[in-house]
Amino acid sequence: MKIAKILKDFNEFVMFKHTIFSLPFIFIAMIVAANGWFGWRLLILGLIAAASARNFAMGVNRYLDRDIDRLNPRTANRPSVDGRISKNSQLLFIFVNAAIFIITAYFINSLAFWLSFLFLAILAIYSYFKRFSEFAHLVLGVSLGLAPIAGVIAVEAKITMWSIFLAIGVMFWVGGFDILYSLQDIEFDKKMNLYSIPSRYGPNCALFLSKIFHILTILFWLFFVIEAKLGFFAYLAVLVSAVMLYYEHMIVNKDFRQIDRAFFTVNGYLGIIFFIFIVLDRFF
Repeated sequence: MKIAKILKDFNEFVMFKHTIFSLPFIFIAMIVAANGWFGWRLLILGLIAAASARNFAMGVNRYLDRDIDRLNPRTANRPSVDGRISKNSQLLFIFVNAAIFIITAYFINSLAFWLSFLFLAILAIYSYFKRFSEFAHLVLGVSLGLAPIAGVIAVEAKITMWSIFLAIGVMFWVGGFDILYSLQDIEFDKKMNLYSIPSRYGPNCALFLSKIFHILTILFWLFFVIEAKLGFFAYLAVLVSAVMLYYEHMIVNKDFRQIDRAFFTVNGYLGIIFFIFIVLDRFF
């Protein structure tokens, strides 16, 4: 029972289920790079790398945000704040996942290994940015945008132009929905002098910029499909993604209280559906 409780607390600590946002795009890149199935070895290594990288990023974020989260009613009951996971345990979790990520990258290829240190540095800086820059939303986007770059490196040991287009699309996608998510904390962010776009420029500006980001998302994903010379199902993936993002904005515009629904449900399904269409495009 004690082990189960510890696992439950750490799962809540990093919100492991949110790995669903980046995981599909790692494997989208791997499928496109391999022009189909990339093998069980890379599947297992990819899963370990994705999970450990995200655990590291979320661990750092939760650890550095303890002082902020303690004061926010929405986050005051997180395990990193309420004492369920000690400060030392959080640090150990961060370093263990960093080590797992680096070791896994070593077994993928030499480029993955050497870039793993840079990737971890990028993943760690998000929490600092929101203390002094509105670009924090895009920094979070860059963090998740590393997923397709990592995917193509795993298969081809190089970075391709189509993977850059896919990554930029992911960056704007994540940045756009992170702006929407920040609408929940406008007053708190103002009080704490945090640099979110909603708290600095108001909800109307935030909604507008989020729309612009998501238009750019679709544009760069279209560039990805063209550059990678993909087929009908890939174009359909971009079209369906555009419809889903439009629906997301309809939900939020109608009622800010529906942000959780827009953030978790729509975006969670978007990545999975995009992945399914790419699988159809490469295998059928």
